[in-house]
Amino acid sequence: MTSVKEQEAIRKLMVFLQEWDSAHRVARSRILDNFIKSNNGKTEPELELEFSQGASLFLARLTVWLRMTYMYNTCLDKLLKSLGIFLSAASGRRYVIEFLEIGGVLILLEILGLNHLKEEDKRESVKLLQLIADAGRKYKELICESYGVRSLAEFLATSNSAEAQEDVQVLLDSLGRGNPKYQNQVYKGLVAVLQCASPRAQQLALQMLRVMQDVVGEALSVLVEPVLRVLGSVHLEVQYEAIQLLKALMAREVRPALLKGLVALLMPPRKKAFTFRDETTKDPTALCLREPVLVYIQQAAAAKVIGVLAKESAEVAEELIQLKVVHGLMVAVGNLDHVASQRHASISLEYLVHTFPFVEECVKKALGHTLFQHFMDSPETWYTKMDPVQAVELASNIVDIPRETARMQSTEVGTSLTDLSRDSHNFTTSFCLSVHRTYGEFSGSEEDQDALVQNNF
Repeated sequence: MTSVKEQEAIRKLMVFLQEWDSAHRVARSRILDNFIKSNNGKTEPELELEFSQGASLFLARLTVWLRMTYMYNTCLDKLLKSLGIFLSAASGRRYVIEFLEIGGVLILLEILGLNHLKEEDKRESVKLLQLIADAGRKYKELICESYGVRSLAEFLATSNSAEAQEDVQVLLDSLGRGNPKYQNQVYKGLVAVLQCASPRAQQLALQMLRVMQDVVGEALSVLVEPVLRVLGSVHLEVQYEAIQLLKALMAREVRPALLKGLVALLMPPRKKAFTFRDETTKDPTALCLREPVLVYIQQAAAAKVIGVLAKESAEVAEELIQLKVVHGLMVAVGNLDHVASQRHASISLEYLVHTFPFVEECVKKALGHTLFQHFMDSPETWYTKMDPVQAVELASNIVDIPRETARMQSTEVGTSLTDLSRDSHNFTTSFCLSVHRTYGEFSGSEEDQDALVQNNF
């Protein structure tokens, strides 16, 4: 038999629900304010006590009102926060199930695609989706089955809120773990984000791809072209993440395709680098540079990456040489229109010359005695003294190193790299002297010098 106290609690619940049902927008907004203020952080038992074991009745009303009004932005922020109290309640798994049964996931995903809604409201939707994903694998699968990966990837690519983008990153990372059925779908969604115009989204996507690589195993072939393309970003943080991902991919089957693509970026077709002048110019056939030129930025980044990868692995360096990387680096050094290309290509070429004797012989033959001596004396600055005739000659020289020669000396190269690492002090001293010629005095400790070398200047 129901006690008097329980009857009074039930009566209060019925009055509260009737008040909600008969209230208009302003009154409901006030009810939500009071609910958020008094119930934030409560557990499932505490919510049930507050609503006399009828909390699900209020949750159902909140969800129905969300379905009816989310397109019109009616108290959407308060409504989503109120739903978050239920979904985040400890021991409140049944609230998650009840929310999903009414179609809650689809509503939250649709909110992300509505341009007229506020970024803050969309961020709240992402937080609710995160609470659902945290409930377990089958809930992650439900989000993915509802085209959640596509919706989240699109929102990541188009959002103007750094905080919202970071929330999406965390959610996508969660969907990609412990969810083997859809982990490749998440991976492909991140690859698609690389083609967007948002540098922040590209940076976050590259970070997640690197982390997910161990989860998915072998990299998908669709990754090659987008990763190489983002090397053309003018944002250094994007280039940095791309380089880190490329380093991780060297242990995967896509390595040959990536190396081939990097070498190709060193030699962009001239028609892509130039464009005709305006019709008002006196010489209509004259060419002018685009500023900045995308292919030149890619060229410089590729030259930098090649040096990083070659220093980390003798095997990778050998493959690059077989792909005619020496000729490509010389083409980049001869690019008088982009100093960054010249600098990074020169540094990478110097490493190959010092490491592979047969490369030194070929480069010396191609450059000639005078130009090669300038290169050896000051590899960081020698290109600044190059005239246009020398630059054209440098780019036109075909350095053809037979594959057999590279293979034959691969074992010897591995030994020389080992000796070089053992003699790190001499290498560090030589490197710092080169830096000193260009940038002035360096007064760091020996540990700092070693750190500079390991971090590729």
